[in-house]
Amino acid sequence: MKSLKKQRRIQVIIVAFVALALASGLIGYGFRDGIAFFRSPSEILAAPPAESELFRIGGMVEEGTIVRGEGTQVSFSVTDGGASVPVVFDGILPDLFDEGQGMVGQGHYVNGTFQAVEILAKHDEDYMPAELVDSLKEQGVYKEPDAGAAIN
Repeated sequence: MKSLKKQRRIQVIIVAFVALALASGLIGYGFRDGIAFFRSPSEILAAPPAESELFRIGGMVEEGTIVRGEGTQVSFSVTDGGASVPVVFDGILPDLFDEGQGMVGQGHYVNGTFQAVEILAKHDEDYMPAELVDSLKEQGVYKEPDAGAAIN
């Protein structure tokens, strides 16, 4: 009788292990396209990513670089204060998108140009993605926002 209990316990442990491995595999499969790493323009120029890699770029839209093409095409440059990367996007831009404003784009870096599939703009005058703040601090060009300016 004891060997039957021992055998049943081993079977339960094996089934639990297989279920855990299957669940981990499904989670990994679900995240394969959902994870996008953040890079600043300086990081992109220092170590260009593969053309097939989906990632996010963040920075400030450079003054005087927005050029609207036919339809919904737009090109501009994004900078982190140390480097500048040209960006092309075909789609509708957020209402708050403008020169000198913060932005985050998701897409691929192909032949020296970031081809964005999604563009996000800041939501108020002091917002900046945490990754961008960290990148600007590393380069020594980050300026703390004025504490009283955002309160109305």
